[in-house]
Amino acid sequence: MKLRILSAIALAAGTLVAGAANAQQPPAAPPDLNAIPDKMPFANPYGAPISLQRAEALIGAAVAESNKRGWTMNVAVVDSGANLVAFGRMDGAQLASIPIAEHKARTAAKYRRATRVFEDAVQKADFKYILSLDDVIASRGGIPLIEDGKIIGAIGCSGGTGSQDEAVYRRCEHDQQITKA
Repeated sequence: MKLRILSAIALAAGTLVAGAANAQQPPAAPPDLNAIPDKMPFANPYGAPISLQRAEALIGAAVAESNKRGWTMNVAVVDSGANLVAFGRMDGAQLASIPIAEHKARTAAKYRRATRVFEDAVQKADFKYILSLDDVIASRGGIPLIEDGKIIGAIGCSGGTGSQDEAVYRRCEHDQQITKA
Protein backbone atom coordinates (compact mmCIF):
# COMPACT_ATOMS: atom_id res chain seq x y z
CA MET A 1 0.00 0.00 0.00
CA LYS A 2 2.83 2.37 0.90
CA LEU A 3 4.47 1.67 -2.47
CA ARG A 4 1.30 2.70 -4.31
CA ILE A 5 1.02 5.92 -2.33
CA LEU A 6 4.69 6.76 -2.90
CA SER A 7 4.33 6.01 -6.63
CA ALA A 8 1.26 8.24 -6.85
CA ILE A 9 3.06 11.08 -5.05
CA ALA A 10 6.11 10.73 -7.31
CA LEU A 11 3.91 10.76 -10.42
CA ALA A 12 2.00 13.82 -9.22
CA ALA A 13 5.24 15.66 -8.39
CA GLY A 14 6.68 14.82 -11.80
CA THR A 15 3.56 16.10 -13.51
CA LEU A 16 3.66 19.35 -11.54
CA VAL A 17 7.35 19.90 -12.34
CA ALA A 18 6.79 19.21 -16.05
CA GLY A 19 3.79 21.53 -16.08
CA ALA A 20 5.74 24.29 -14.35
CA ALA A 21 8.61 23.90 -16.82
CA ASN A 22 6.22 24.25 -19.75
CA ALA A 23 4.50 27.24 -18.17
CA GLN A 24 7.84 29.07 -17.80
CA GLN A 25 8.62 28.92 -21.53
CA PRO A 26 7.61 32.11 -23.32
CA PRO A 27 5.18 31.67 -26.21
CA ALA A 28 6.78 31.51 -29.63
CA ALA A 29 6.76 34.79 -31.48
CA PRO A 30 4.38 34.79 -34.44
CA PRO A 31 6.06 34.86 -37.84
CA ASP A 32 6.43 38.32 -39.32
CA LEU A 33 3.94 38.66 -42.16
CA ASN A 34 5.68 41.84 -43.29
CA ALA A 35 9.07 40.18 -43.82
CA ILE A 36 10.16 40.42 -47.45
CA PRO A 37 12.10 37.38 -48.70
CA ASP A 38 15.13 37.97 -50.90
CA LYS A 39 13.99 35.32 -53.38
CA MET A 40 10.56 34.30 -54.57
CA PRO A 41 9.56 31.15 -52.65
CA PHE A 42 8.18 28.15 -54.53
CA ALA A 43 9.24 29.57 -57.88
CA ASN A 44 9.82 26.38 -59.86
CA PRO A 45 8.62 27.03 -63.41
CA TYR A 46 5.95 24.90 -65.02
CA GLY A 47 7.19 22.35 -67.49
CA ALA A 48 5.73 19.91 -69.99
CA PRO A 49 2.85 17.90 -68.53
CA ILE A 50 3.40 14.46 -67.05
CA SER A 51 2.58 11.58 -69.39
CA LEU A 52 -0.25 9.14 -68.75
CA GLN A 53 2.28 6.30 -68.51
CA ARG A 54 4.27 8.10 -65.81
CA ALA A 55 1.10 9.11 -63.94
CA GLU A 56 -0.12 5.51 -63.92
CA ALA A 57 3.31 4.35 -62.65
CA LEU A 58 3.01 6.81 -59.75
CA ILE A 59 -0.45 5.51 -58.92
CA GLY A 60 0.92 1.97 -59.05
CA ALA A 61 3.67 2.89 -56.59
CA ALA A 62 1.12 4.53 -54.27
CA VAL A 63 -1.17 1.50 -54.40
CA ALA A 64 1.75 -0.86 -53.74
CA GLU A 65 2.79 1.15 -50.68
CA SER A 66 -0.80 1.31 -49.45
CA ASN A 67 -1.25 -2.44 -49.89
CA LYS A 68 2.01 -3.09 -48.05
CA ARG A 69 0.70 -1.12 -45.08
CA GLY A 70 -2.87 -2.44 -45.23
CA TRP A 71 -4.38 0.95 -46.11
CA THR A 72 -6.96 1.85 -48.76
CA MET A 73 -6.34 5.10 -50.61
CA ASN A 74 -7.50 7.29 -53.44
CA VAL A 75 -4.68 8.69 -55.59
CA ALA A 76 -4.90 11.45 -58.18
CA VAL A 77 -2.23 12.70 -60.57
CA VAL A 78 -2.65 16.01 -62.38
CA ASP A 79 -0.52 17.61 -65.08
CA SER A 80 1.39 20.89 -64.82
CA GLY A 81 -1.85 22.76 -65.55
CA ALA A 82 -3.65 20.99 -62.67
CA ASN A 83 -5.79 18.88 -65.04
CA LEU A 84 -6.53 15.29 -64.01
CA VAL A 85 -4.35 12.78 -65.87
CA ALA A 86 -4.95 9.58 -63.89
CA PHE A 87 -6.86 8.44 -60.85
CA GLY A 88 -6.84 5.28 -58.77
CA ARG A 89 -9.34 4.26 -56.14
CA MET A 90 -8.45 1.18 -54.16
CA ASP A 91 -11.22 -1.26 -53.30
CA GLY A 92 -12.85 -0.15 -50.08
CA ALA A 93 -11.29 3.33 -50.11
CA GLN A 94 -13.39 6.03 -48.51
CA LEU A 95 -15.68 7.68 -51.07
CA ALA A 96 -15.33 11.13 -49.51
CA SER A 97 -11.60 11.00 -50.25
CA ILE A 98 -12.04 10.88 -54.04
CA PRO A 99 -12.46 14.66 -54.50
CA ILE A 100 -10.01 15.34 -51.66
CA ALA A 101 -7.20 13.45 -53.45
CA GLU A 102 -7.92 15.43 -56.62
CA HIS A 103 -8.06 18.71 -54.68
CA LYS A 104 -4.70 18.01 -53.01
CA ALA A 105 -3.08 17.34 -56.39
CA ARG A 106 -4.59 20.46 -58.00
CA THR A 107 -3.53 22.67 -55.09
CA ALA A 108 0.03 21.32 -55.14
CA ALA A 109 0.30 21.99 -58.89
CA LYS A 110 -1.32 25.44 -58.88
CA TYR A 111 0.56 26.78 -55.87
CA ARG A 112 3.82 24.95 -56.68
CA ARG A 113 4.19 23.60 -53.15
CA ALA A 114 3.22 20.66 -50.98
CA THR A 115 -0.17 20.96 -49.33
CA ARG A 116 1.57 20.37 -46.01
CA VAL A 117 2.88 23.95 -46.30
CA PHE A 118 -0.72 25.17 -46.05
CA GLU A 119 -1.49 22.80 -43.18
CA ASP A 120 1.54 24.05 -41.27
CA ALA A 121 0.64 27.68 -42.00
CA VAL A 122 -2.81 27.23 -40.50
CA GLN A 123 -1.96 24.82 -37.66
CA LYS A 124 1.48 25.97 -36.53
CA ALA A 125 1.70 29.61 -37.58
CA ASP A 126 -2.00 30.44 -37.09
CA PHE A 127 -2.19 32.03 -40.56
CA LYS A 128 -5.94 31.83 -40.88
CA TYR A 129 -5.87 33.95 -44.04
CA ILE A 130 -4.63 30.83 -45.89
CA LEU A 131 -8.17 29.49 -45.67
CA SER A 132 -9.41 32.41 -47.77
CA LEU A 133 -7.16 31.63 -50.76
CA ASP A 134 -8.90 30.21 -53.80
CA ASP A 135 -8.70 26.42 -54.27
CA VAL A 136 -6.45 25.74 -51.25
CA ILE A 137 -6.66 22.60 -49.18
CA ALA A 138 -4.72 22.81 -45.93
CA SER A 139 -4.15 19.10 -45.48
CA ARG A 140 -1.12 16.91 -46.09
CA GLY A 141 -1.08 14.52 -49.01
CA GLY A 142 -0.38 16.64 -52.10
CA ILE A 143 2.99 17.41 -53.68
CA PRO A 144 4.17 18.92 -56.92
CA LEU A 145 6.15 16.59 -59.16
CA ILE A 146 9.37 18.20 -60.32
CA GLU A 147 11.65 17.01 -63.08
CA ASP A 148 14.72 18.94 -64.23
CA GLY A 149 13.65 21.82 -61.97
CA LYS A 150 10.21 22.15 -63.61
CA ILE A 151 6.78 21.16 -62.35
CA ILE A 152 5.39 18.39 -64.54
CA GLY A 153 2.33 17.75 -62.38
CA ALA A 154 1.31 16.83 -58.86
CA ILE A 155 0.05 13.85 -56.91
CA GLY A 156 -2.63 13.83 -54.24
CA CYS A 157 -3.36 10.97 -51.84
CA SER A 158 -6.33 10.72 -49.51
CA GLY A 159 -8.10 8.11 -47.47
CA GLY A 160 -6.06 7.89 -44.30
CA THR A 161 -4.71 10.33 -41.79
CA GLY A 162 -2.55 13.16 -43.08
CA SER A 163 0.59 11.28 -42.08
CA GLN A 164 -0.62 8.13 -43.89
CA ASP A 165 -1.46 10.11 -47.04
CA GLU A 166 1.98 11.72 -46.89
CA ALA A 167 3.77 8.37 -46.40
CA VAL A 168 2.14 6.97 -49.55
CA TYR A 169 3.29 9.75 -51.86
CA ARG A 170 6.77 9.81 -50.31
CA ARG A 171 7.13 6.22 -51.50
CA CYS A 172 6.08 7.37 -54.98
CA GLU A 173 8.82 10.02 -54.94
CA HIS A 174 11.37 7.38 -54.02
CA ASP A 175 10.23 4.77 -56.55
CA GLN A 176 9.83 7.18 -59.45
CA GLN A 177 12.85 9.41 -58.63
CA ILE A 178 10.65 12.50 -58.53
CA THR A 179 11.67 15.43 -56.38
CA LYS A 180 9.36 17.63 -54.38
CA ALA A 181 9.28 21.39 -54.11
